[in-house]
Amino acid sequence: MLGLFQLAAQEKSLQGKITNDIDIDGVHVLNISSRFNTITDENGHFTIKVKPRDTLIFSSIKYMPEKVTVTEAIFEKGVITVQLTELVNELDEVFLEPNLTGNIAADLKKIKTEKPINFDDVGIPGFKGEPEEKIVPMYFAVTPLSVNLEALYKHISGYYKNLKIRRKWEYENNAVAKMINYYTIPFFKTTYEIPENRVYDFLLFCAETSPIESDFKKEHYGSVLLILDEKAKIYKNRLSEENKE
Repeated sequence: MLGLFQLAAQEKSLQGKITNDIDIDGVHVLNISSRFNTITDENGHFTIKVKPRDTLIFSSIKYMPEKVTVTEAIFEKGVITVQLTELVNELDEVFLEPNLTGNIAADLKKIKTEKPINFDDVGIPGFKGEPEEKIVPMYFAVTPLSVNLEALYKHISGYYKNLKIRRKWEYENNAVAKMINYYTIPFFKTTYEIPENRVYDFLLFCAETSPIESDFKKEHYGSVLLILDEKAKIYKNRLSEENKE
């Protein structure tokens, strides 16, 4: 009991503000150490429960993700300000050669760019960015004829296991962000009585315990609502138990 009391005593609400000039409302603030989360108001203000050495992640479609560690000084002060870096997509400069023929296939070969083309920027489908690292199955890492030492080491060291966990977490968070954008925070608050600062965590709970991601992606919205209704009852009971402690 003493240990639990000391742990609770270390936790408190941190008051924060995004100091950028525009688009400071609706920025997601996630405490990845405790899974508490919230969003900023129209003035960029937010409140979130933290403990010393917790890690906060700030994310928005307008800004680069920002990771901040709650230092002892920040915790004692109880206030934090964060300046986010604007996410800017710019087309690379293109140099056109003279004497174009009008044959697109031939003329494209003459066009030089400083960097590889970002397909989204030019409005056509295609892969962009670094290819995702492939996880080599163990039965391919060790065969009767050869041994892939790098893949074998990554299995033994737990690297591949951690990589799978990180990818699952990123996929779940992307799915949650899309669902929040589609249904909006007030929908979860009014329909399921989920507190505004716990909506993100509620949807992560749904994603980890149901096929809601797959149903939402396939636009099976009836199934999504059935899952939300079922999971909301369980989640609210957990919140009630949490508040009693």
